[in-house]
Amino acid sequence: MKAKIDIEKAIIKKYRKEIYSKFVKAIKDFNLIEENDNIAICISGGKDSFLLAKCMQELKRHNKFGFNIKFIVMNPGYSKENLNQIIKIAKHLEIPIEIFTSNIFEVIKEFGNNSPCYLCARMRRGALYNYAKKLGCNKIALGHHFNDVIETILLNQLYNGNFSAMLPILDSDNFENMKLIRPLFYIKEKDIISWQKYSEINFIDCACHVTKKNIGKRQEIKQLIDNLLKTNPNADINIFHSMFNVNPNTTKQLSNKRKNIE
Repeated sequence: MKAKIDIEKAIIKKYRKEIYSKFVKAIKDFNLIEENDNIAICISGGKDSFLLAKCMQELKRHNKFGFNIKFIVMNPGYSKENLNQIIKIAKHLEIPIEIFTSNIFEVIKEFGNNSPCYLCARMRRGALYNYAKKLGCNKIALGHHFNDVIETILLNQLYNGNFSAMLPILDSDNFENMKLIRPLFYIKEKDIISWQKYSEINFIDCACHVTKKNIGKRQEIKQLIDNLLKTNPNADINIFHSMFNVNPNTTKQLSNKRKNIE
């Protein structure tokens, strides 16, 4: 691993255009952080959430108004090796994490069936909200990035038959006065991977024994987007922009008139 100071400098200098500027832009565009916010930064152990943590530290260091951040790690059933790796990385990057446990991996193994990732995501979010609220936080921050957003749009269209996406900020349905924010909203995964390689850090992957046996629909969508980019270099950008260019005149509610076309 490179020295912490070099990793931090890379975010604001070497990758300023690709990462830090887009991080700040998302926060400003969608008003993700307000004065006196108490934000729980949710770290899974992967490259995305650790990058989010470092960006948030940098923002707090230089921001003009006050807000508080806490770094929480949920252990859903990680192997000892993976949990130790998360602790090791956090220590190296000087991120003061708080770890709490859940039995999510056990539940997924028994009840996940054909949608383990969907169930896992919902359970993780609920556990994170619950723990963050106990800490006095009013927001949780997740490390979803540009590619997660466009993949979700296509997943919902192709497999669920609806148009919906990951929003940069949304209110919790089940936890009053809590919000979820996604400050990496504009950042492309390829640039996060480049930062990861520069940092020489071995972040953990999903670490779920269920998904190791099942590539899953999201991986299919990743491959689909890669294929689209071969013939249309702007395919990913256009999918992303579709979130903001919905024409109400051509997308009226037709639920009462919907016909079965199978």
